[in-house]
Amino acid sequence: MASKGQHESAWARKMSMREQFTVTKRIFAFAKPYWKTFFVAILFTSVTVAVSVIMPRVIQTFIDDHLTHLDVTVQIATTFALTYGFLLLLQGVSNYLSTYLFNMAAEKTVENVRDKIFTKINTLGMRYFDQTPGGSIVSRVTNDTETLKNFWNTFYALFEGVVTVISVFVGMYLMNPSMALLFLIFVPIMIGIIWYYQSYSSQVYRSMRENLSRLNTKINESILGMNVIQHFRQEKRIINEFDDQNEKHFDARYEMVKMNALLLMSVISLLEGLSLALVIYFLGRQYLNGILEVGVIYAFVQYSSQFFRPMGMMMDSLSLLQDGVVSSSRILRVLDHEEYVPEQIVHEDAEIKDAKIEFKNLTFSYDGNQNVLNNISFTVNPGETVAIVGHTGSGKSSIINVLMRFYEFQSGDVLIDGHSIREFPYEELRKDIGLVLQDSFLFYGDVNRNIRLLDHSISDRMIREAAHFVNANLFIEKHSDGYEHRVIERGASYSSGEKQLISFARTMARDPKILILDEATANIDTETEEYIQASLAKMRQNRTTIAIAHRLSTIRDANQIIVLDKGNIIEQGNHDELIEKKGTYYQMYRLQTKN
Repeated sequence: MASKGQHESAWARKMSMREQFTVTKRIFAFAKPYWKTFFVAILFTSVTVAVSVIMPRVIQTFIDDHLTHLDVTVQIATTFALTYGFLLLLQGVSNYLSTYLFNMAAEKTVENVRDKIFTKINTLGMRYFDQTPGGSIVSRVTNDTETLKNFWNTFYALFEGVVTVISVFVGMYLMNPSMALLFLIFVPIMIGIIWYYQSYSSQVYRSMRENLSRLNTKINESILGMNVIQHFRQEKRIINEFDDQNEKHFDARYEMVKMNALLLMSVISLLEGLSLALVIYFLGRQYLNGILEVGVIYAFVQYSSQFFRPMGMMMDSLSLLQDGVVSSSRILRVLDHEEYVPEQIVHEDAEIKDAKIEFKNLTFSYDGNQNVLNNISFTVNPGETVAIVGHTGSGKSSIINVLMRFYEFQSGDVLIDGHSIREFPYEELRKDIGLVLQDSFLFYGDVNRNIRLLDHSISDRMIREAAHFVNANLFIEKHSDGYEHRVIERGASYSSGEKQLISFARTMARDPKILILDEATANIDTETEEYIQASLAKMRQNRTTIAIAHRLSTIRDANQIIVLDKGNIIEQGNHDELIEKKGTYYQMYRLQTKN
């Protein structure tokens, strides 16, 4: 409970201005490839702002130079109307181009970020996924990157707002310096509001983002475990837990709504109203005293609105900016994560030819503290089959995790054909080592796609040969569309045995030299078991095989059987030798074969 509270408080704390600046600076680097598009968009924005400052002066000139002197002619009116119409058209075109270009550049930048974070996720080691909920990772790739899109649009609004405020101030100063300087009174007020908003909102938005991430995690977990939830009648508990998390997310958003309602447009509207009152009072007195013309009053009323409207837009954008900063920090946390797949020191001569495997005094720990394998040593000669057995938690699957280089080991070594597995390129290891897991995962698509896995070097003929080799064709070709038959999410329309046979075909299509079976027959139904055993026998022929076995009857013909207990090898030999010893293996075998 303490650790949970610490985690929540860490996310609930405010982000300092320095942290926000650092995050923003790093996120800006992703926009570098598209800086030309951003720059052109900024140029068009400058044109839009310049036109908006000129337009009140056109009307002011028309009022003061012509209307008040009652010398307006059709030609003069037409000239001013056409001029004003041209400026409106120019403003509309430049505004469209700036908005279009900036949004396109923002979309490409977000696409760039999303590609990088997904690529990063695919390079992270298995330990990261052991420690991070799937829903949280999904939230980083989807929600946080989508929020980043608004983040870039916010900078567009901020830039436009700053340029507009400066330009409008210059326009006011050229008309009436004393009145323009009066508007500077509002600047420190606005800066104070911005500072307070940034300081307080970072806490609110971090809490809101983290609650949304937990909400996604809860949804993802519930969907994946729906069969367990319904079987054990846990629907009410799950719904209550979801309601609690949803309530927390609502509370965070409620805080955001209250904060934005108080500090954004309501404050701006108040300040704009005060400025209009000042304009009417001071300029009205000057007009009555004959010092000022009526057109100037009109221009100042327009400038007053233009002065505060971008401030309102900027303040409104601060909520999106803050949300974007928080989302950016969450994205950068993933990009900065250093739980990479184990590093290879590639040796140019390292190549799997004979497929001889040697474990030499291997010690391995998942957390760096508690060993799950201790001084493991054994040899698998080319073409032989070694079976690894033991009770749950003995370290069987950890041997596979080390051999597949999913995790880095602490000491000792694993050799293939005399080379450390650290010396092989990952492409070589993945190509020549075929892994069949206990739970077969099928992707959405069709059977072809699930066997090929986008490896275009595998032809349709090779797919069919692999399916025939492992007897998967017996059920695949029952369907009228055969290998184009639809596979729904996680292969739910197939039995466990059928999914496993497709997994076998996926492995054999690549013709690996080393075969690793991680309890490949543990979840197989009786009807399919005969096909599975026949397929396994064919797959093991002329291949170096390491098989983690749950059913001991399936590995009686193994050249060597290794019995593990608490990360140590306690027995080693073939089936007959271990039966004669009447040790742990003998006891396990008796339990499984007893009538």
